[in-house]
Amino acid sequence: MSGFKTVMLLSALTALFMALGYTLGGSGGAMIALLVAAGMNLFTFWNADKIVLSMHNAREVDAESAPEFYGLVRDLAQRAQLPMPRVYLIDEPHPNAFATGRNPEHAAVAATTGLLSMLSRDEVAGVMAHELAHVKNRDTLIMTMVATIAGAVSMLANFGLFFRGGNEENGHGNMLATLMAVIVAPFAAMIVQMAISRTREYGADAAGAEISGNPRALASALAKISGKAEMIPNHVAERNPAAAQLYIVPVHVSELFSTHPATEKRIAALEEMAGGMAIPAPSAPRASALSSVATPKRRRSSALDPLGRN
Repeated sequence: MSGFKTVMLLSALTALFMALGYTLGGSGGAMIALLVAAGMNLFTFWNADKIVLSMHNAREVDAESAPEFYGLVRDLAQRAQLPMPRVYLIDEPHPNAFATGRNPEHAAVAATTGLLSMLSRDEVAGVMAHELAHVKNRDTLIMTMVATIAGAVSMLANFGLFFRGGNEENGHGNMLATLMAVIVAPFAAMIVQMAISRTREYGADAAGAEISGNPRALASALAKISGKAEMIPNHVAERNPAAAQLYIVPVHVSELFSTHPATEKRIAALEEMAGGMAIPAPSAPRASALSSVATPKRRRSSALDPLGRN
């Protein structure tokens, strides 16, 4: 099913790319856009994860540089019966996480220091289990390709505002290119995102809760970070709105155009799942797990330091 969705996504975005090319340069522009789209599709299939990690300035960590955080992901991957993914940290106050890669054998998971400083160890485990669930469900290929290809389509649409096809004598292309650039391309890219995203998050929540064994920890994490994710700027998503569908919670988007279900609905589903598993509610809030990563001068929490510092 994931492979079929990927083919449909690539076909839709290629057609959109050709339509933009036609408005900018007629039939010749459409052919050039087709060749560019074909090359871009191939390049993106093999390199989209590297592009996404690079745009976030993510740094890879291992068992030596971040023993506790890396060990947490390793234990969760073993429980999920997945190959060990590459593990990345992003030095940003914005609290979020995502998974990327074309398949489980070439997967990577990333979390911001802002997220790690905000959550307890159990909550971090819930978040990373959610991301590993995306890997296990093979969501990551289409998620990553949407972030890169839809971003490229939006860039081409904006480019069309400055270099519109046609001329004043035949009137071809100017108005159409402007409408395509301003309205059609971004809206079509957003429709593609919505079509692939909302039910996917419920599936990753459920599978992630099974991997971590604690649905309420993930529910608590979602409650903590959802509001902050809307308040704290995410510069990558501001530059490329298509990247927003990568994250565990939405950023700076209205519910109408959100790529995620409402956080309240996700929390309710997880609470219902926890009730079925007879998991008691936590008696008291836990301390921040990773505060020493984002703010090393603050008093260090006893819960979890991903860099393994004493």
